[in-house]
Amino acid sequence: THTERERVFEEGRRIMFVKKLVEKATRKPTAAPSGLRPEEVDPRLVFHYGIPARSNALAYDPLQRILAISTADGRIKLFGTDNTQALLESVDATPSKFLQFLDNEGILLRVTTQNHIEVWNISKKQLMHVHIFQGEITSFMVIQQSPYMYVGHLFGNVSVLKLDKDACHLVHMQYNIPFAVSHGNYSLGGTTEVANGIAVMYILPQPMAESRRVLIIFRDGFISLWGIQESKTLFRTGGNMRLVMRNEEKKVVSACWACPIGSKVAVGYSNGDIFIWGVPKASDTISSSGTDDKEISGLKNVPLLKLNLGYKMDKVPIVSLRWVFADGRASRLYVNGVSELGSSSLFQVIILNENTESRTIKLVLPLPEACIDMEIVSNVAEHNKHKENALLLLLRSGCLRVYDDSEIEHYLLQCHSKSVPPVPRQITMKLPFGDSNITVAQYITESLNSSSYKDEDHKLSTKDFYSFIPPDLKEADRNCSSSARFNGFSKANNLYITGHYDGAINFWDASCPLLVQIFSIKQKSEDDRYLRETPVTALCFDTVSKILVSGFQNGLVCIFQLKGTQSTTDNIFSILQAKRGCNYIVNNVKLNGAILAISMRHSSGLIAVGTDKGYVSIIEMKGMSVLYEKRVPCELSPGIISLQFDCSLSKSEENVLLVALDDSSVFAFEVDKGNALSASVVHPKRPTRALFMQILEELDLLPRGLYKYDCSSESKRGSVKSNAPNGSLLLLCSERSIRIYSLVHVFQGIKKVYHKKTLHGTCCWASTFHSPDIGLVLIFACGKIEIRSLPDLALLKETSLRGFTFPTINSGSSFSVSLCASSDGEVIAAMGNQEIFFFSALFQKDIYRLLESVSQVYKKDMIVSLEGPSSAMQTHKEKKSGLFNVVIREIKGKKTGSGNGERRF
Repeated sequence: THTERERVFEEGRRIMFVKKLVEKATRKPTAAPSGLRPEEVDPRLVFHYGIPARSNALAYDPLQRILAISTADGRIKLFGTDNTQALLESVDATPSKFLQFLDNEGILLRVTTQNHIEVWNISKKQLMHVHIFQGEITSFMVIQQSPYMYVGHLFGNVSVLKLDKDACHLVHMQYNIPFAVSHGNYSLGGTTEVANGIAVMYILPQPMAESRRVLIIFRDGFISLWGIQESKTLFRTGGNMRLVMRNEEKKVVSACWACPIGSKVAVGYSNGDIFIWGVPKASDTISSSGTDDKEISGLKNVPLLKLNLGYKMDKVPIVSLRWVFADGRASRLYVNGVSELGSSSLFQVIILNENTESRTIKLVLPLPEACIDMEIVSNVAEHNKHKENALLLLLRSGCLRVYDDSEIEHYLLQCHSKSVPPVPRQITMKLPFGDSNITVAQYITESLNSSSYKDEDHKLSTKDFYSFIPPDLKEADRNCSSSARFNGFSKANNLYITGHYDGAINFWDASCPLLVQIFSIKQKSEDDRYLRETPVTALCFDTVSKILVSGFQNGLVCIFQLKGTQSTTDNIFSILQAKRGCNYIVNNVKLNGAILAISMRHSSGLIAVGTDKGYVSIIEMKGMSVLYEKRVPCELSPGIISLQFDCSLSKSEENVLLVALDDSSVFAFEVDKGNALSASVVHPKRPTRALFMQILEELDLLPRGLYKYDCSSESKRGSVKSNAPNGSLLLLCSERSIRIYSLVHVFQGIKKVYHKKTLHGTCCWASTFHSPDIGLVLIFACGKIEIRSLPDLALLKETSLRGFTFPTINSGSSFSVSLCASSDGEVIAAMGNQEIFFFSALFQKDIYRLLESVSQVYKKDMIVSLEGPSSAMQTHKEKKSGLFNVVIREIKGKKTGSGNGERRF
């Protein structure tokens, strides 16, 4: 019959088609140099942008205005002035107990959970010294404007350390404060407290007398004012906190000074109590000799004030307190209460000054989760030079919220007025992408001679870029385009394209790791609702034709023809030189299923699109028509993860499309008709989730950018494997393994694997790069990174990206991760809306511009002014420098006549 003759004819045509492909693919390759070598690769983190995941502590240098954020895995992120950022990584990947600056000295101290004290030089960004402390550290306090610091022990003792600034080492001083003397056998109501295992929770140098007196607060509630020169307790209070009503046991968990002269201290307890205790101020004369302990204890032993803020009802521990002095009635106390399970949390700010009122004036800040740390930082807005304070709250998830402290002050002072004041606004620190996370991205780089942009970089300042922590918190619009004064480099070399959950597509100038938005595309339908909140799921940008193809979750494909500048240059980045708001022409096509993969072949004017339902569609760019839509047969997981035209046949009439499915099956189709080249399917014995597919041959266009190279891969590595096939290869990476097939065998449906490497761990992403030799980069869910050569899959180098975690189905993580790479091995990993990793695979420099200045958070030439109570610190600066040495010499001189001196050391 006629139908039977057509079938026979098509079968014969298919056989001849495959025969031609085999002949072309098995031609002997020309000689080529050896492949990628270990010395050519250098996998490393180039720059980190944003707030790192698993953040757990804050510290602030008010003189240098540097904010430090430590993480649970031993990293420290630094934010300085003028948009500078730097990331430090400790060898000890453990959380921080304490984090504190030596103000204006360029030194940061970190106490780990292993009781190691790390000394960081933040100017050099180096770990200079690790002091291994013998014992459990329960409190830590630096005496500012001096090289000394206090260390509180689990068993009640206090040690003194000194920083040798020349060697950047910590020295354990002979001077210490023993528990038996500072706490003593203090009795109350005829009972004696047994001093055994009482931890020192807080050590607070007394304002206006930091070099002479220090307040020691123990876990059981005892408060001891210690005289440094007297080497004895000058005053005790706090009462017996273990003997309270209804046999309730409560412990001290937080404390801070509550006045500028050191006469009041606020203490928070584990049961929700907040007490204000009186302390003799620095000007009060306390006898240093001949004074009996009972006489000292006879001073007022009840709190000056008990604050009832609602925490005690639910027994919510007061985990942190912070008091801010202000002129007039505006002095206030910040109170953070968090239950142990985190189910109940409450953050409040109350007025607390000398004029105590009967009614507590307070502000409750609504938080979505528990606050684990807080800090008060100062901002100086350049346009008004007015110093403003900001309240930073670090939430349990690692999110950082910022409040304008002046708005909090205004709210509290206006509470008595008839009109209800507005609640202070909060800003959540995010990447410049706004509220919508990245779903898919593409990265394109082009090397430039450094001399061509050296003059431009010299004139630029990092403060002109988008500010991650804004200097002016009163900015209403926090998007990147409004807060940045820099519109992009005149000679850009890196282009970063991002698709988002809300359907937006953004173009970024990534020449510097401080990204600058060039323009944004927000596609809308006729009813203005079609693409709203519709995630972008696939992107493909052709830098030659300036055609952008984007796919959405709802099956829509948008084809944008971008209009560049009128410049006659052929630079592929000429589009970056355009002003904000690039013009474009768009055409839309609706397909069946969410778009997962897009491949474009400009020479033939065809676009291949794959969906999660297994449909492959061929779209003609010229007429914007769908030539055909074909469903790929698959029993397990029909999602199409990759499409690629076989570019080895670019000079012939035959066109082949390679299709990789989610279950690692690979199909070869004739493009013109959509017919399979073979009835057999190439797939592994055990299905595994596929990640990446790449033809290893001479390419015209890579999905990540323009790049040509000689892909006669077997001539490069032919001596490695005697059974290596002649001709082009197909690389297929999955979560558990890497496979390389002969392209000829894929056409014929033969399941023979020529190279295979089983991976240790779960791989989450893969990509190829060129140097110009081709290589493979693999990133695992745990952060491990492998660089392998092709086609032999030899492991060249391995490293890890600390802090990087890829969410899996079983992890239950809600954040998203977007990974993309350029053709020369530059990787950008965006994690949620908080941080970006800039990673490099090759040994090359000058990848990003202004990198050195962006990373320099410490300013040696910064002019520092001491104001307010801190001026007292300046007065005692000279006395502090050698204070403990002087005391030790005096004590040693009295040892022969004083038994007490022996007991204290």
